[in-house]
Amino acid sequence: MSTQTLDSPAASARPRAAGGSALLALITRLHFYVGLFVGPFILVAAVTGTLFVLTPQLESVIYADQLRTTSTGTARPLADQVEAAQRRIGPGPRLFAVRPAPGPGQTTRVMFTQPGMGDSESRALFVDPVTLEIKGDMTVYGTSGTLPFRTKLDYLHRNLMLGAVGRNYSELAASWLWFATVGGMVLWFARRGRDKAAAARSPRLRARRWHGLLGLWVGIGLVFFSATGLTWSNWAGGRVDQLRAQLGWITPSVSLKLPGAGGMAMAPGGEHAHHHGGQHDPAAMALAANNVPAGFDRVLQTARAGGIDSSQLEIRPPRADGQAWLVREVDRSWPTQVDTIAVDPASYAITSRADFDTFPLIAKLIRWGVDMHMGILFGWPNQLLMAALGIALTAMIVLGYRMWWLRRPAPGAPGQTLTQAWRDLSWPGRTMAVGVALALGWCLAVLGVSLAVFLAVDIVRWMAANRH
Repeated sequence: MSTQTLDSPAASARPRAAGGSALLALITRLHFYVGLFVGPFILVAAVTGTLFVLTPQLESVIYADQLRTTSTGTARPLADQVEAAQRRIGPGPRLFAVRPAPGPGQTTRVMFTQPGMGDSESRALFVDPVTLEIKGDMTVYGTSGTLPFRTKLDYLHRNLMLGAVGRNYSELAASWLWFATVGGMVLWFARRGRDKAAAARSPRLRARRWHGLLGLWVGIGLVFFSATGLTWSNWAGGRVDQLRAQLGWITPSVSLKLPGAGGMAMAPGGEHAHHHGGQHDPAAMALAANNVPAGFDRVLQTARAGGIDSSQLEIRPPRADGQAWLVREVDRSWPTQVDTIAVDPASYAITSRADFDTFPLIAKLIRWGVDMHMGILFGWPNQLLMAALGIALTAMIVLGYRMWWLRRPAPGAPGQTLTQAWRDLSWPGRTMAVGVALALGWCLAVLGVSLAVFLAVDIVRWMAANRH
């Protein structure tokens, strides 16, 4: 029995298909539902993601006045730069972090938090390191320090600018993308060679052939998009975090809690060295807390001596008594530099560190995967590769809708249903299909809920067809 097309009419009362054909019919119908109903969400994710990875250079042009300076000479101490930003911003906003100028001709970011800002957002003042002139004042986002133009693209890609509720859209797209890709490959191999000759005479088959070929060429990349997108999703990402915790694949992090008097601290070289009893007395701690700007230069010196050598780093002062400074590298190009240390505010000794070289392999792969997904791991080659995948995915979705439009069923006409395709399976096949659906629904909650909606609509259609 030949595999039916996605939209071909099929009477509900027909002989049961052979096992292989029944399974293909089930995959075909589910592939169609995903394309028809989830396709718009995947399309939005593909377009906004492509725009995001292609625009770092554009952002550097748009905000050139804030990011760069023509001043020459010796840079002033970080303390002076922080104080210049504090004078400009006035009382109220809390000093959050400083990102020293990565090189000559670039500005320092002094970052503040204040009420009304979203998660991972901060208000950054861009300071000329030489003249202390404030070159800009704007909201930045995330570890990558995204500026307003690309932040809007990021929000569109992540949540359609609808906040926490909107995150379900991107998780829906990521949850089904891998299935649509793998299912499409199965269908392509099942009918390979049959469409080539007919495609010259049929626009629909020609669209289907190109749809399938594109999916075959970029299939691995699309599965990569799906997997990496799910790692930072809301519901599925939580499952991933639980699995990583159980398997010991957690990304190491530093402890900001200071050791007690007489406790062992980390020396600048990264090795356990001297006891620091007497250096954690209340007077010393109060002095450190009240002189935060001056501490930035000492902390930076400690970080450089302790092996933090990236030109792109972020320094965060203690947020409360008994906490350490945090210094982290934020350069996610290759080779990845994301080492982090904690520094005692009284003794300026390293008390904790997490070096990328010591990360478990899975933690490294996840870090690289997320950075590649964002187009920042290998610079412009990574950008072009991710953009090519996004454009191919966009073309596939457009071709899929063209296929449906060219042979859409007449209103009220009976059509093949997912329910009937499932009933055509053998009992072991039905049981296995239910088991796989339940397992996927548990692992990928948004996929499970949307699958339940598909089934509810499909069962109604199947029951209506069987009344005749």
